[in-house]
Amino acid sequence: MKRILIIEDDQSIAELERDYLEIEGFEASIVEDGKHAVEMALNGNFHLILLDLMIPNGNGFEICKKLRKTTDIPILMVTAKNEDIDKIRGFGLGADDYIVKPFSPSELVARVKAHLARFERLIRKSAPVDDLQIRGLYINKASRQVFVHEKEIVLTAREFDLLIFLAIHPNQVFSKEHLFERIWGLDSMGDTSTVTVHVRKIREKIEADPGNPMYIETVWGAGYRFKG
Repeated sequence: MKRILIIEDDQSIAELERDYLEIEGFEASIVEDGKHAVEMALNGNFHLILLDLMIPNGNGFEICKKLRKTTDIPILMVTAKNEDIDKIRGFGLGADDYIVKPFSPSELVARVKAHLARFERLIRKSAPVDDLQIRGLYINKASRQVFVHEKEIVLTAREFDLLIFLAIHPNQVFSKEHLFERIWGLDSMGDTSTVTVHVRKIREKIEADPGNPMYIETVWGAGYRFKG
């Protein structure tokens, strides 16, 4: 399910946008001020952002500029203004589209769908076969390199093997026994606690909050699953 972040301080407009998006099968979240918008946008695994130009504790231009330093997901600016200079400035800071209030909910949904589809096409076209890109995590299988928000993360050989195995099988649960046999081999010395240790080390390196992982999650009583 695609996740949309609505950055909007007008509660009635934000709830209307959310309701129409949810009717169309999206998951939508609302944040009302600039103070929390950037943090939530970067840590919430969103696929698209609806960004109001004028919000408390910041403005859409500043937020767009900050987001574009670390993410390339579609950003649609939403505003009551209809000045060409604002549009030009917004596009210059990396906004993908500009929609002016009042607008029809159907138009908003149509634009959201169009930009999500366009982004998916660009990702499929530009990403080499040996590359995986998941919510700021970039893995190059050929060079065995890992980056989080463009910062290279150094993993041991076993850590990389474990991460890539889970990443190429998203949303599948693997037991510790299965992972130990697959990564270390049946004849290896050790036990399933080795898997636990390596998962913990990987989380410490790639997760913003290892205690609340966004990539490798624990399925209690069953094993581990990479969130696709």
